Amino acid sequence: MDMFNAIVQVLDSTIRLSVPLLLACLAGLYSERAGIFDIGLEGKMLVGAFAGASAAAVFHSALIGLGTAILISVAFALVHGFASITHRGNQIVSGVAINFIAAGSTIILGQAWFSQGGRTPALQPGERFAAITWPGADAIRDVPIIGPIYAELISGHSILVYFAFAMVPFTWWVLFRTRFGLRMRAVGENPAAVDTAGISVAWLRYRALICTGILTGVAGAYLSMAQNGGFVKDMTAGKGYIALAALIFAKWKPVNAMFACLLFGFLDAASIRLQGSPLPLVGKVPAQFMQALPYVLTVILLAGFIGKAIPPRAGGVPYVKER
Repeated sequence: MDMFNAIVQVLDSTIRLSVPLLLACLAGLYSERAGIFDIGLEGKMLVGAFAGASAAAVFHSALIGLGTAILISVAFALVHGFASITHRGNQIVSGVAINFIAAGSTIILGQAWFSQGGRTPALQPGERFAAITWPGADAIRDVPIIGPIYAELISGHSILVYFAFAMVPFTWWVLFRTRFGLRMRAVGENPAAVDTAGISVAWLRYRALICTGILTGVAGAYLSMAQNGGFVKDMTAGKGYIALAALIFAKWKPVNAMFACLLFGFLDAASIRLQGSPLPLVGKVPAQFMQALPYVLTVILLAGFIGKAIPPRAGGVPYVKER
């Protein structure tokens, strides 16, 4: 039973750690399906985390913090669109610039506003998203097998966790069952054909980037207002890049993206669980190695197990309208 409880705890950590990856991965799915390669997911998550925690600390409201995180992240997404869609700039350079701006501005503004070394004040219970206990979770917690699964895995998460996983079928429905999704996929494959049909390529791509900004804003808010009790320097810790890797691993499909993010979340949870624990035939492994393990395994998975991944044909290529 102790082994089962340990497995449940690892799976519970897997769900929590995979949420920001999943939201960022779905965010990248919208932009890349529309033909905009967005390496700036990391930066938009970071500014969303900072803006959400800052607004929540100032206005003492988690909802205001979430709204601010989404607003700022959408603003950064529109900046990326202005550079890469309106002015047809290099999408990689624009995304990297957003990451640099986010990394520097959050520290500078955090220090200027709160004087805590770039951190925000610790969020109080009303300023962050608390865990939701489902009906009957406490009553059946001690029931073998069913109790831990219901009380730990299904119940006990914040509203943003359920939102993240609900976005998977919603994104599938948008992409494959709506006119907007059909046009967005078409503009990522053949923007000239969409333009010939009288549909604005630029406006479609801007709307896809707005969706990207909304989801990265929620991902950032989750990091600083649910998983943690405030913002700390560089708290995204490369999650935006891992989300891009998960998107490639999932071959730009929402359901596959969920499983890919759960896999990377599991690797992260397992590395945390195994820190300081002796392993068979190896002994005690240094904590630094265990912390680097998820990133190393990410590279190995992408290099050896992904197979052939074909991105949208117009991805990363600015569209120039033929005259």
